[in-house]
Amino acid sequence: MIFETHAHYDDEAFDEDREELLQSLPERGIGRVVNVGSSLESCRRTIALMERYPYLYGALGIHPSDSGALEEKDLVWLGRQCALEKCVAVGEIGLDYYWDEPEREIQKKWFVRQLALAREVSLPVIIHSREAAKDTIDILTAEKAREIGGVIHCYSYSRESARIFLDMGFYIGIGGVLTFKNARKLKEAAEYVPMDRIVLETDSPYLAPVPYRGKRNCSLYLPLVAAELAAVKGLTPEEVERITWENACKLYRMEA
Repeated sequence: MIFETHAHYDDEAFDEDREELLQSLPERGIGRVVNVGSSLESCRRTIALMERYPYLYGALGIHPSDSGALEEKDLVWLGRQCALEKCVAVGEIGLDYYWDEPEREIQKKWFVRQLALAREVSLPVIIHSREAAKDTIDILTAEKAREIGGVIHCYSYSRESARIFLDMGFYIGIGGVLTFKNARKLKEAAEYVPMDRIVLETDSPYLAPVPYRGKRNCSLYLPLVAAELAAVKGLTPEEVERITWENACKLYRMEA
């Protein structure tokens, strides 16, 4: 069985077949799913999904791209929702410098505030970091994120940066990009990162692996990622699935 550590099944891309797809996952080898919030509304939808499906859990947080309109009262609401039994993380939170908006200082402010929230509610964090490695590392260091724990989602940086995140105690999330022909840097990082610190993810509906690149992604494609990671690490796909399941349970502090 595979543990899908990061998906967005509340996204409108799944509006036409969401129930059929989600109901099919366990019988097709996907044992657990964490649906990850990115805005206040998507957090509400995530809560509804984790209440409906026994094998689906939730992470609640505000993506940097959605942080521009945040207010303190929103974090109060988030904090209350994080007490729900099936909420396993605060996320996804972080920095995204690919886009010009919101301003970087606004992103940083709410990144720090949500790290503090995670500390308050004793949950790990799911970190989104795009073209912002230095500031991400600086903030995580200043906020003593080692004491919080979590995962660097959709890892896209060098093996040198991976070493820093690993030293902080973070897991590394790897998905469909690993199968891309131009993913040399990620494959080097994946080769470097110890197997006991890697978790599998899709970021569905985004970043589908080859041969589905450019199409809607879903958890059913995770065996392709597991096979590619197995080739990189010199393991069997079954070993990758077993180890990453154990890693995900430790990351989210769940029983295996």
